Amino acid sequence: MIKLAKVTPPHLDTNVVPVQLTDETMAARKTQLLAKMEENNYDAVAIYADLEHGGNFEYFTGFVPRFEEALLVVHQNGDAYLVLGNENLNKAPLARIAAEAVHMPHFSLPNQPMETTLTVSEILQQTQLQEARTIGLIGWKKFTSSSEENTALFDLPYFLVEGLKKAAPKATFTNASSILIGENGLRTSNNANEVAHYEFGAMLAGNGVLKTMEQLEIGKSELELGGLLNDYGQTPSVVTIMATGARFEKANLYPTNKKIQLGDRISMTVGYKGGLQSRGGYAVHSTEELPENERDYLDRVAKPYYNAVKTWLEAITVDMNGAVLYDKIEEVLPKETYGWHLNPGHLCADEEWLASPIYPASQETIRSGMLFQFDIIPSVPGYSGASCEGGILLADERLRALIQEAYPEMWARMQARRHYIIEEIGIKLSEEVLPMSNATAYYRPFFLNKEDALTAR
Repeated sequence: MIKLAKVTPPHLDTNVVPVQLTDETMAARKTQLLAKMEENNYDAVAIYADLEHGGNFEYFTGFVPRFEEALLVVHQNGDAYLVLGNENLNKAPLARIAAEAVHMPHFSLPNQPMETTLTVSEILQQTQLQEARTIGLIGWKKFTSSSEENTALFDLPYFLVEGLKKAAPKATFTNASSILIGENGLRTSNNANEVAHYEFGAMLAGNGVLKTMEQLEIGKSELELGGLLNDYGQTPSVVTIMATGARFEKANLYPTNKKIQLGDRISMTVGYKGGLQSRGGYAVHSTEELPENERDYLDRVAKPYYNAVKTWLEAITVDMNGAVLYDKIEEVLPKETYGWHLNPGHLCADEEWLASPIYPASQETIRSGMLFQFDIIPSVPGYSGASCEGGILLADERLRALIQEAYPEMWARMQARRHYIIEEIGIKLSEEVLPMSNATAYYRPFFLNKEDALTAR
């Protein structure tokens, strides 16, 4: 059913402006956290952050600690403490959660002032953990090992774990990340305001990929095109990739001055909070310009891959078990043949990869409000990869009604995207699937051909 044919390209998203999280959303997050703590018998939780791993912290505070580290301690009675370094201490009054500030210069950069005589544990005692019996430690990772006790694995710095244990000598500590990103975790589903907040980043990523594909030409450098992928001064959620020819030469991850040549393999990726777009293929106009031993690329890699994308988008639904979707992808794109090995689809939020309910034998329920990336990565020796990763929201009737009422412009954009994917590309979406970007599902594996894309029509 999949063919390469003339397809009208999608327009760039317009009116790309950020939507702030409301006070009601932020208050609900704390209320829900306290309920989870009571359900799991936690007297307190301690949520750690650094710049690369700040999503769980930011979910409640509204900010990441930039180049420092930070800790948010929340008690079952609602009391909260923000433990901050030198350059983030001034953020405490601005935080989206009411919290008492505690200064810990140990969280600051090397050789900055350490004007304290207190030890780490003595500073942490200011968060009133001395009488706590059960404390949940939350870094950023929910461990899922089959051979270890996952709740005993902590992804916080050693000095901090030791300090917390001394500050709370009566407490038992467990990894509590699952209450945020595990099955039914607070962060795995979004309300209408959160969806609107995240759509901003998804649209930026989509526009970046669409602009870059349109400008890609022989002789242009990775640097030139990489500059088109990033936009509006926003911080990407992943390393921006714009690679021609061999990727990651001499371990380099970033765009260089290397120029595109005819027949090169091409890889581009850009992501922001709320969504990522990725494309892979060749700098050619047609099959005849491919290297001779790769001229069956469309039939060998690209078309089967895109059929899996189509299958994923048409199959996903609210209340489906993750294993069902996993098995559908394995059926149409067997991993033994096509070399993929990660989860065929995952959740996103402030992070590019939050968690995934899609894995073998998964009994996790796919729920309304989940923001998904259809992220399937084939790897067939001798060929370029294939990629048109993008994002969708899964929304039941109630969430769709709330979006339509509260954010009519976003609703109109989502309906226009649905119409494009259904009518122009031929992928039959259920009413529950709302694309987060105009680029979603649009795939030109031959980057120099600006007219033809893969289609299921």
